[in-house]
Amino acid sequence: MRICYVLLSPTFGMHQYTADLANRMVQAGHDVHLVTTTRYPRDRYAPTVAIHTPLTTTNTGFSTESLHLRDLGKTRREILGLRPDLVHFSGPHLWNHHLVQVLAGRGIRVIHTLHDLDPHHGTRYGALLKIWNRLIIRSAHHILVHGQTYRDRLIASGISPERVTYTPLLHLFLGNTQTPPSSASLDSVEYQRWALFFGRLERYKGVEYLLTACEMLNGGSTLPALVMAGPGNLADFWAGPLPERLELHNRLINDAEAIDLFRRCGLVVLPYIDATQSALVAAAYYFRKPVIVTRTGALPEYVQDGETGYIIEPGHPAALARRLDDMLSDPERLAQMGMAGRAWYDARRNEETEALFRMYQTVRRQTPSNKPVGRPYPQRL
Repeated sequence: MRICYVLLSPTFGMHQYTADLANRMVQAGHDVHLVTTTRYPRDRYAPTVAIHTPLTTTNTGFSTESLHLRDLGKTRREILGLRPDLVHFSGPHLWNHHLVQVLAGRGIRVIHTLHDLDPHHGTRYGALLKIWNRLIIRSAHHILVHGQTYRDRLIASGISPERVTYTPLLHLFLGNTQTPPSSASLDSVEYQRWALFFGRLERYKGVEYLLTACEMLNGGSTLPALVMAGPGNLADFWAGPLPERLELHNRLINDAEAIDLFRRCGLVVLPYIDATQSALVAAAYYFRKPVIVTRTGALPEYVQDGETGYIIEPGHPAALARRLDDMLSDPERLAQMGMAGRAWYDARRNEETEALFRMYQTVRRQTPSNKPVGRPYPQRL
């Protein structure tokens, strides 16, 4: 089967996600192509993934770069020239709706991943994203989401269950997706008494609540209880001196440093005030680390409460501080929960791979149409 992935932005996280899909399909013997921007990270993709770069973009798909209609024409011709059996749009871009309609009109089956049915708090293009989602849901043959709650929501809005697949989000963003962190990294896993917050500092991630919780942690120690690692302007969330038990790595973290942080931390904390899902849970479980997540989006689906981690309510720093104190005081319990998390990850990873293969085969077998999908807009999302 010839599969063409389309990702028109250089967003690194989206490329990690796409590379994980493309590399697995290549390993299964499929003819895999990627149509993307010249600014993509080549080292994330297997050498046998054929790369096509008809355009250059420097930003997300919701930017003024989408006005370069000459590049849109080049991209359209590139995809059609590959004569794919199916096309999978793996990340958002304003052009996707037009391209999906063109492909459907040529009888080419189209899958589209929807990462966020709801825009995150503070997103600049939130209203536009809602409209774009509705257009994609109407025009794509098949939708892939990474939360059962979102599949249920789409079906409740009037979308046929046969058009929606759910799998958990389990790609590893640490290191090259072709070569996961070595067994040496896993053999030397520790459970030091500090929690890790990893990733870009964004308002929707509950940074201010996490910092407040850090200030509430039991005193009597000068050692860090929380490590925050990622780029962003902390002044947007916090004024005055930082909490004493915080260690801040306020920059883009490379693979080697990220692997070391996950290897040594006691747990991973996701104090998000709104979220869809996060690959951080998979990374934590891969390194046998438990998690603390908030009850938002699909995050609770990824946690067996009390076994692989804990679920707390968003926006409650006192509850977060109590949970951090309790977990970090018991390294043996952290190790037990971490092992349970790794077992959850391994089982779901196998299920995810099987679900993806079924999805591709099912969509390919569907009778082609020479007309756009043209399904009614969902009544509510």
